[in-house]
Amino acid sequence: MSENKKFRSKSGKERVTRIIIYIFLTALCLIWLIPFIYLVFQAFRGESRAMVTYIFPKEWSFDNFIFLSTKTPFWHWYLNTFIIALFNAVLQSVIVLCVAYALSRMRFKGRKFLMNLMLVLGMFPGFLSMIATYFILKLFGLTSENSVPGLILIYAASSGMGYYIAKGFFDTIPKSLDEAARIDGASRARVFFRIIMPMAKPIIIYTIMMAFIAPWGDFMYASLITFGHEEAYNVAVGLYKWLDKEHISNYFTVFCAGGLLVSIPITGLFMALQKYYVEGVTGGAVKG
Repeated sequence: MSENKKFRSKSGKERVTRIIIYIFLTALCLIWLIPFIYLVFQAFRGESRAMVTYIFPKEWSFDNFIFLSTKTPFWHWYLNTFIIALFNAVLQSVIVLCVAYALSRMRFKGRKFLMNLMLVLGMFPGFLSMIATYFILKLFGLTSENSVPGLILIYAASSGMGYYIAKGFFDTIPKSLDEAARIDGASRARVFFRIIMPMAKPIIIYTIMMAFIAPWGDFMYASLITFGHEEAYNVAVGLYKWLDKEHISNYFTVFCAGGLLVSIPITGLFMALQKYYVEGVTGGAVKG
């Protein structure tokens, strides 16, 4: 009887603890959702485009989206951002996966030093080199109106230093597969593309997602490289300009509508690929 009482007492405490955790997590989710809910309400507010003190619209309307599409260069900024993100997703994924596979499978002189060097360099924030990067790109004519290829180059150039998660995932794949294929005469490239890649779907999707998302909301580098050339803006820089004192009274709700449209692709992409994202992170979080 005493053991049954202890078991019931323990299960009761676990149930109470679980309920408290669920309540806490639910409250936390609601707090995180408050800014997004506010953004949605303001995007559909029709009575005024200025910032107001209340949250719920007095009049619901699609006027902000119509104004956004017909009287602003928003979709041009959107296209710029999509092109940059798409090219970066391809280039950065190829570089990261190749570097990660090489450091996971190959043993060569200076390997440890190279890994430590990239780890140390990765600790320094990227904006420390912004001025130097800007003048280098300016010498090649990749700023202002030609800032789209310049931004693609910036995002992809140092992407190899982000090999850690992918290398950890490759470390979990048995090396005996590589060795068996090599004995059969397969080259390193054939082993990588025909054997390892089909088994590495989660980390491939994770890498592509991270490479696509990173430039989508970048502001610092984009604002510096575009340097006031409106047609070269990405959505982050373009929307930010509407928050200036001279524009916010007429563009605040339009800004909210643009922010809502910007969030849809990333949210949809993450929700659709969440399973592979989690597998990629957990699979790569190993010591190697």
